[in-house]
Order: sequence, then structure tokens, then C-alpha cells
Amino acid sequence: MSEQGKPTVTVLGLGRMGTPIAAAFLSAGYSTTVWNRTPEKADALVAQGAIRAVTVAEAVAASPLVIVPLLDYNAVRQALEPATTALPGRVLVNLANGAPEQARELAAWAAGHGADYLDGAMMALPQTVATPEGFFLYSGSRKAFVTYRTELEVMAASHYFGVDPGLAEIHDLALLGTGYAALTGFLHAAAVLDAVGTTPAEFAPLAARWLNGIAQFLPELAREAGSGRYEGGVSTVDLNRVGVDNLIHISRANGIDTGVHEPLKALLDRRSADGHGKDSFSSVFELLRPQDAPQR
Repeated sequence: MSEQGKPTVTVLGLGRMGTPIAAAFLSAGYSTTVWNRTPEKADALVAQGAIRAVTVAEAVAASPLVIVPLLDYNAVRQALEPATTALPGRVLVNLANGAPEQARELAAWAAGHGADYLDGAMMALPQTVATPEGFFLYSGSRKAFVTYRTELEVMAASHYFGVDPGLAEIHDLALLGTGYAALTGFLHAAAVLDAVGTTPAEFAPLAARWLNGIAQFLPELAREAGSGRYEGGVSTVDLNRVGVDNLIHISRANGIDTGVHEPLKALLDRRSADGHGKDSFSSVFELLRPQDAPQR
């Protein structure tokens, strides 16, 4: 414990996310130990009061809560292998990006060395750490999450999904998929408009306004998809088939790749051919969900 009664914290890795995370703990009054493979990266944090650890084992031994914002799971294992004797009794919070099975494997490895494990996913940019804009996802040890939730929320608002360590990564990938689709759609649209003289910078404010409106529509889509009732939707399959067909047409006319929207066209065509053209756009969910899923 620090003098203020707060637990000491260790941050392993001072990259784009590790540095603002360590800075957030320092700003919140936590005694913070830091380690980085390149020691000089800790200089600015040490000047703010951080404690520099020479080795990973020293860093892990310094605190009951060990935050690991490294690039991937291989980097986490490589960093921690020399410190296994210091792991018993520690709570290990892994913030690397990976797959659910990697999270489960690392949780088992940590347990085998006497550490409690939380898997985390950072839905934030470096500048949104410790701000209302960022949020982190967690799964794994419920005890660890409850015990250290105050500390976890120093980094960002926290959302816990259950004891399966893979659940944070599953939700992370789902959110990334949502974002990738929107960002790729924007870049495709920017290419369409670039062909007629509208720059991406000119288009961005309109796109942001449109995406904000779409975000307001998500609860309605979720309600329909969750219930399996798609009649009476304000945006039907056939209505959107026309829109996507025209988008593909104008793209081809301007020599722009149509690969972004061809998969959606195929889904809408299938849904319409199955007799669901008047159903809500959200009914595409029925083609995407596992076909052996229970009928609702």
C-alpha cells in the first residue's frame, strides 16, 4: 500500500498506451512502478514520480496489481517468463489485443504461476485514457475485478463480461468489426466523392453527422434482431437493395472498387429472394447468425 492507502501499481511496457496509463495512475496519486525494455522511455514518468524497475521481476514484485499494455500475447509471455517467481499473489491485467483462446491460455498460464488474471481490451486512444471518451472491457477473475475496480477505472470506464477470460476479446473484436465497417464505408464514400471534386475533409463533417444518426438507430435494430420480429420496419430490405445497387453502380462508373458493398448486396438479394423484402433491414441478422441457432 502507498502512503495514501492506495495499492501500488506496476505498468509493464511504455508504448503508445502504456505511457498514458502510467501517467494516469501518477496523476491519481498512486505509487507507480514502471518497466520498459528500453529503459529511457521511462525517463519522463520517473521525472513525474514513477519508480523505475530495472527488471521485469523487480517490477512485478513491487505491486499487487500488474498492468500489461503490450502489443500482443506473445510479447506478454516473453516479458513475464523471467518474472514467474514474482507472480504468486499478484493480479495480472493483460491489455494486449488477441483472440479469445489466447486469453484463456494466458489465464491458465498465470494461474499455474499463482497469479489471478483479468483479460482486458482497450477501447480508447492514447489521448482518451483517463477521459470519459475511453472505456475498457474485462473478463476473467471476478474477485480481481471487484477488488481493483477503482484502480481499473483510473485508466477508463470499465465493463465486466464474466469469468470466461475470452469474453473481453470477443466483445473487443465485435466492437472493432463495427468500427471497421463504418470506417471502410467512409473511405469508400470519400473515394466516390473525390471522383467528383469533393475532398475527404469536406465530406467528413457530413459523414459524422450521418453516423451519429445511425448510432441513434442502433437500439431499434437491436430490438428487432433480438426479438426476431422484423415486420413494419422503417428501412426495409428492398429499399436498401436499391440504395446499395445504386452505390455499386456509381462506384463502377467512376472506376472505384465495389468490394466493400458487394457482400451486403448479396445478403440483401438473398433475403429478398427468400420473401423477406418488406422486412426491416435488421432481418439480415438472420443470415449472419449461426444457422443452427435455436429458433426464436
